[in-house]
Amino acid sequence: MLRGLFVVSVGAPKRLMRPIVAAIVADLCQMLPFGLAAWAVSLIYGYYAEADAGREAAFDAGRLGIVCAAMLAALVLLFAAESFSYRASYRGAYEASAQGRAAFAEHLRRLPLGYLDSRDPEELGSMMMGDLTQLEGAMAQTAGQLVGGIVASALVLVGFLFLDWRMAAATFAALPATGLLLWLTSGLERRVSKGHLGSKVEMANRFGEYVAGMRAIRSYRLQGQGFERLERAVGALMRNSIRIEGVLGPLYLTAVALTKSGLALIAVTGVYLILGGALSVPLFALFLFVGTRVFDPLAGALMRLGEWRRAVLSGERVMAVMDEPAMTGEEGVADAPPAPPAARAPDTVAASPAPALTFERVSFGYGDRPVLSNLSFSLAAGSLTALVGASGSGKSTVLKLIARFYDPQGGRVCLGGVDARTMEPERLLQSISMVFQDVYLFQDSIGNNIRYGRQDATQEEVEAAAKAACCHGFISALPDGYDTPVGEGGSTLSGGEKQRVSIARAILKDAPVILLDEATASLDPENEADVQRAIGALVEGRTIVTVAHRLKTVAQADLIIVLDKGRIVEQGRHEALYAASGLYTRLWDLQQASSGWVIQ
Repeated sequence: MLRGLFVVSVGAPKRLMRPIVAAIVADLCQMLPFGLAAWAVSLIYGYYAEADAGREAAFDAGRLGIVCAAMLAALVLLFAAESFSYRASYRGAYEASAQGRAAFAEHLRRLPLGYLDSRDPEELGSMMMGDLTQLEGAMAQTAGQLVGGIVASALVLVGFLFLDWRMAAATFAALPATGLLLWLTSGLERRVSKGHLGSKVEMANRFGEYVAGMRAIRSYRLQGQGFERLERAVGALMRNSIRIEGVLGPLYLTAVALTKSGLALIAVTGVYLILGGALSVPLFALFLFVGTRVFDPLAGALMRLGEWRRAVLSGERVMAVMDEPAMTGEEGVADAPPAPPAARAPDTVAASPAPALTFERVSFGYGDRPVLSNLSFSLAAGSLTALVGASGSGKSTVLKLIARFYDPQGGRVCLGGVDARTMEPERLLQSISMVFQDVYLFQDSIGNNIRYGRQDATQEEVEAAAKAACCHGFISALPDGYDTPVGEGGSTLSGGEKQRVSIARAILKDAPVILLDEATASLDPENEADVQRAIGALVEGRTIVTVAHRLKTVAQADLIIVLDKGRIVEQGRHEALYAASGLYTRLWDLQQASSGWVIQ
């Protein structure tokens, strides 16, 4: 139970303390009117018992009035306790859920990209919405009802033992059988619940795949085949949902029936003891009245037990992600390279001194697939370096290692003479601006998407960055200018427009290290020259590393590194590389020849 509380609260069980205490108080308050009713019965029974015995008795109406007033007060107290429990449970659950979602998202941001790439995005989305919603319900209802029912019943048991241990034993005699039943079937329930949870995740994954691939499904008339995978997932979820109800429903109904059989045992045992003269009728009434109520919290707890166990499974999935180590400085936080200057127009003033970059015998791979092997090179501070080579040679991976999206599996990457693994990622990334092939724009205004480069930038600085990136013109022509919203991922803009907005964002950040991964790949020839001039304005005082397939765009680079299957096969300036008649020469000649191709 304690482990379950820890998992369901996403590692913060103190969040559940107030809702659980409130639920215990509310359950005890629910039993109070029944105890007072037993007291009233004892007063009335005492009067008539004295009268039947021929003894003169006076009915104590004053005491009965006090009992009735106490019952009214108990109802008011019950209302207050229930209201407090309701507010504590739901408010606490929603607050805890909001904090849990924020912590989950923040932890994802700090995880290595290698881990995120190995997980299905829809699965992580299912955790954020499905699993954390399940935990929200468990914290709001199940935790308080389950723990409250058990604790309140335990307190009643202790009180019953002081009154009459035989009646107390009869009241709770069926609980060991109930516990044994639940324990024996816990493994079966866990397997069934895991299957149900897995089918929910699979359906979310297939639905995400179906929507993302809709254009291909329509283009290639794959409606039948494309829908078949989703249809199988929906069918599996339906079967697992029926199975979980068919297996667990009768199980919990049996457990509730066993628990409530204690009421029959109270009646049988009480009558037997009364006939033997070992139990008074008023005390029997107390056991009978309170006994009718004490089983309700237990029954409610048992009916919630399945939800609780499924919530524990959801919590384990979330905690497994939260337990993944985030990227931090392994040997303490080292001083990061120089941070970018505070604020300036991006096309007027030179940046602060840029750090040098060094790869020392770096090896890296994605899973079992090696990408880089024993890579070593040094890039001078303030230089422009181009990485060229065939697709799959490891060019983009080099950029990701510089930004510490991944850590090398062998060797080290140094920035400004400091091992990147000893730097806090947040501080490291303050000094790096990136423009990658896969541009992602947030569902926000164009102005805010540029301002993500520097949140405190003024409108004038945003526009200056946009002009430098050659996107001010098309932005100004939009109905709302810089306030024009873009769709998720930038879906309302063309590929070239998204790329230019991304370049503007990098220009505005004004970092001393610039990483460009085919920054002009999506641009038409008319805009490519303008963007090349904008990129050229960034070179002064900065360390630039660019990946290029079109070699003519990097012919003036200070250093060109030619990669082939994760290894450096050539490096130098354009003239020397071309004269060497190696791989670079073949790539250059092939591109020059293909640029003249025409369709006949």
